[in-house]
Amino acid sequence: MKSWIENLKNKARNLNQKIYILYLAYRHPSTPWYAKAFAVLVIGYAFSPIDLIPDFIPVLGYLDDLLLVPLGIGLALKMIPQEALISAQEQAAAETERQIPHQRIVGVIIIIIWVTLLSMIVIWAISLVRNFLGK
Repeated sequence: MKSWIENLKNKARNLNQKIYILYLAYRHPSTPWYAKAFAVLVIGYAFSPIDLIPDFIPVLGYLDDLLLVPLGIGLALKMIPQEALISAQEQAAAETERQIPHQRIVGVIIIIIWVTLLSMIVIWAISLVRNFLGK
């Protein structure tokens, strides 16, 4: 039982490291625009508190996190040129202590973006309903 839990912890750390490597590779000048765009989507989804399938739905809620995030990271890393990926891996190995503050900052930024988008949608929906009702 203990080895199973340790295995999950190691996989979570590895996934966290890959997200950080993806972030660093995104910033590399040789990374093409389409890889950067996909990397932003994957990183945003990984840190987003809002999921495609909400976590409160039994089994399916966590299934999207267990499948979509690793799949997205894998696809994004395949789009990045080898030189950018090697550079990002070396930089990530040198900066392992600084990851947690970056993750918190990114998480806060993503939450602000989601709240802003949700607010805009609510305001738009209210104005649409008012126009429909003729007020």
